[in-house]
Amino acid sequence: MHTPVVAAEAHGSTITDVDGNTFIDFVGGVGVMNVGHGHPRVVQAIHEQVDRFLHTDFTVVAYELYVELAERLGALVPLSGETRSAFFNAGAEAVENAVKLARLYTGRQAVIAFDGAFHGRTLLALTMTSRTHPYKTGLGPFAPEVYRAPYPNAYRGPDTETALATLERMFSTHVPAEHVAAVVFEPQQGEGGFIPAPPAFVEGLRRICDERGIVLIADEVQTGFGRTGRMFAMEHFDVEADLITVAKSIAGGLPLSGVIGRAAIMDHAHQGAIGGTFIGNPVALAAAGAVLDVFEEEELVARALLLGDALRSRMLEWQERWPQIGDVRGLGAMLAIELVGDPVTRIPAPHLVSEVIEAALQRGLLLLKAGVDGNCIRVLCPLTISDAELGEGLGVWDEALTAVLG
Repeated sequence: MHTPVVAAEAHGSTITDVDGNTFIDFVGGVGVMNVGHGHPRVVQAIHEQVDRFLHTDFTVVAYELYVELAERLGALVPLSGETRSAFFNAGAEAVENAVKLARLYTGRQAVIAFDGAFHGRTLLALTMTSRTHPYKTGLGPFAPEVYRAPYPNAYRGPDTETALATLERMFSTHVPAEHVAAVVFEPQQGEGGFIPAPPAFVEGLRRICDERGIVLIADEVQTGFGRTGRMFAMEHFDVEADLITVAKSIAGGLPLSGVIGRAAIMDHAHQGAIGGTFIGNPVALAAAGAVLDVFEEEELVARALLLGDALRSRMLEWQERWPQIGDVRGLGAMLAIELVGDPVTRIPAPHLVSEVIEAALQRGLLLLKAGVDGNCIRVLCPLTISDAELGEGLGVWDEALTAVLG
């Protein structure tokens, strides 16, 4: 466990443990609770669906909820033309099925992922995930035909031009382009340290994929549903992906994931290629519909921008006070600070991160680390958090930084 907290109940942006202690939640179930814990609209939708039916297996007996959510998401994602949606349970399932769809469409096998990527912990998704410890330790051999390219990082490098040039060079040194089915990337890396993709990099990926007949997959499992100040992070760019994977905050805390993509690619799969017993569970689908209602009624995408402004302003103040905060970065409310031992050498300082998180916990704030070296602290608080709770949480974080950094 990351914390010794044992939850008894959770509401909005707080979690109360079995001992009666209440914590402000800047973790949000690792990006799952964008509409907050136990939102009344979501809870009501769950109860109503439970009274109707729990399961049929959509591939055997269909239900309208599946089609309704597919239509709503198809209208929201930044994809032009006709779209299709397929629903699953976890983010890793969505990623693996997106790759399957790309392989079926192109008739190719290889996949290119990136340094710092996190795509899940099932076999193919884990192979695509970049961080070795703890995720991959002792779990090989891994899936074949997965190749890794550099992801641009404004703080540590490489730059966009170098990253794209290295990717193109890989077609001569690692895998021929005509063998590559998909390039899979996060518009802003999550576990990798909240590193946003530069617009020129995303445009370059689109060009490379277009020139070589490769499917471009945007993994929006963590960036989706308003987190970056857009409903989907791909809206920050002037190009489109071919397939988008979603999960985490899609259903307000219930397991649900999906692939939304171009009809030509999605329709290419033969019967039985994409499926699973619990795909698109009706209770989770009902919750997902309520989540979209909440986003519309409470204007949570706009709220994410306001939260991001407040968070970034405070983080930049901290950076001025403490040289150990080497970088402040992210889109919208998906922000992180990176801690280093020295601002010149930029040596990662994961021990400082652990100490700050522990100091915050003792003061009633839940924080979570990120980064390949574990030296970043990220924010994934509910987008429904009140100004008062946000201010209190930032105040506690400030106290924790003061206690650790001096």
